[in-house]
Amino acid sequence: MKYFLHLLTLILWTVCPPAAPAGTIRVAPGSAWASVHEAVSKACDGDTILIAKGLYLEHGITVSRPLALIGEPGAIIDAQGKGTILVVEAPGVTVRGLEFHNTGYSYVEDRSAIRIRKTDGFTISHNILKNTTFGIYLEYARHGTVFANHLVGKAVEEASSGNGIHLWYCKNIRLEKNHIIGHRDGIYLEFADSSHIKDNVAFQNLRYGLHFMFSNDDTYSGNRFSENGAGVAVMFSRRIHMWNNEFSRNWGKASYGLLLKEIYDLEISHNTFRENTIGILVEGSNRVNYLNNDFIRNGWAIKMTGGCLENTIRDNNFLSNTFDMAMHSSTTSNSLDGNYWDNYDGYDLDRDKTGDIPYRPVKLFNFIVHQSPESMILLRSLFIDLLNLAEKVSPVFTPENIADRKPRMRRVVHPAVPTIHLS
Repeated sequence: MKYFLHLLTLILWTVCPPAAPAGTIRVAPGSAWASVHEAVSKACDGDTILIAKGLYLEHGITVSRPLALIGEPGAIIDAQGKGTILVVEAPGVTVRGLEFHNTGYSYVEDRSAIRIRKTDGFTISHNILKNTTFGIYLEYARHGTVFANHLVGKAVEEASSGNGIHLWYCKNIRLEKNHIIGHRDGIYLEFADSSHIKDNVAFQNLRYGLHFMFSNDDTYSGNRFSENGAGVAVMFSRRIHMWNNEFSRNWGKASYGLLLKEIYDLEISHNTFRENTIGILVEGSNRVNYLNNDFIRNGWAIKMTGGCLENTIRDNNFLSNTFDMAMHSSTTSNSLDGNYWDNYDGYDLDRDKTGDIPYRPVKLFNFIVHQSPESMILLRSLFIDLLNLAEKVSPVFTPENIADRKPRMRRVVHPAVPTIHLS
C-alpha cells in the first residue's frame, strides 16, 4: 500500500509539480502542440497557453484549472456549427485576444462562444466573436471582468438567436467597453446584482440593446444603445443608477429608448434620449429621479401609465419632441418643477429665469392619440393648433396637477457628471 501511494505521488509530481513555476505552452498548426483542447487538458495550474495565428477547428474545450489563454493576432477557434467552444469552470482564468466563430444553433442547448460556469476571478478581454448564438454566457459567476470584446451576430429572428453577453445569477461583474451587434439582446442580465455596465455599445440588435430583470444595486454609465428593436428594458429591479448613457434612434410602433417596469429607487441622470419613438416609457415605477437629462426629437419624451408615484423630474431639457409628456392618470404625486421646455411660451416679469406661469406638458391631443392612434395624421393641422389653444385657455381634460410650476426660461446647462468610484 505504501509503495502504491509513493508511486501515485511520484506520478502526480512528475505531471504537475506543486511548486513548479508557471510555464508557457505554445500552440501552433503543425507543431507538437497543434490542438488547443490538448494543450488545455495537459496544462498545469497557472500556465499560459499562447495560441499562434491559425485556424483551429475545435469545440467543447473545458478549462478546469486557473490558466491564461492568449491568442496572437489571427488565432481563430471555429466550432463549425457543432456547439459551445470554450467552457471555464476554474477560478482566475484569463481569455484574451482570440477569435471564436460558428457555434451553430440548437433548440436543446444554449450554445455560446465562451461560457463561464460557477466560478470567479476571471477576465475575458479583447476577443472577437462572430456568428455565435450566445456570445459570452455567465452563470453563477462572481467577481469577473468582461472587457473590450467585439461580438458580431447574425440574428434574424428572436426564437433562433441568443444574447451577446448573458448573465444569469451573477454578482460583482464588470462589463466594460464591449461592442455588440446583431444578437437578440445585446446585453441580458437576470438576477445579476452589484454589477457595473460601463462604456459598452449595443447596436442593431433584434430586441433590446440592454435587457435586465430582477437585478439590484447595479450601475450603468457611458453606454450607447442605438438602432435596436428597443433601447433598454429595465424590469422588477431596485436601487439602480443610470448616468451618461445615450439612447438613440430606436424607432418603431412599440419602440422606446428606455422602458421602466416595476422599478423602485432608480436615478436616471445626465443621459441623452434622442430620436426614439418614446424616450422613456414608465409602467408602475416609484421613487425614480430623472435629473439633468436631454430629450431631443423623440415622439414622446416621457410616457407614464398609472401607478407611477413619488417620482422627480427636474433640470431636464425637452427639445423638439412631438409630445413632451403623456400621463394616463388623473392624479399624481410626481414633481415636475424646474425643467426647460422649448414649447413653453410664458413670460418672466421678475427676471429670475423662471417662468411666471406653469407649463402643462400633457396636451389634449395626447389623450386623443391614446384613444385613436390613427388621429396622429392630424398632428400638424390647424385644427390641432386650435384645439390645444382652446384647452390652454380653458383646461377641461388635461390634469390640473401635472404641471411644471417653475419652468426654466433658458436651456439647462448640466453640471459635470459626478465622479463615482465603483467598487
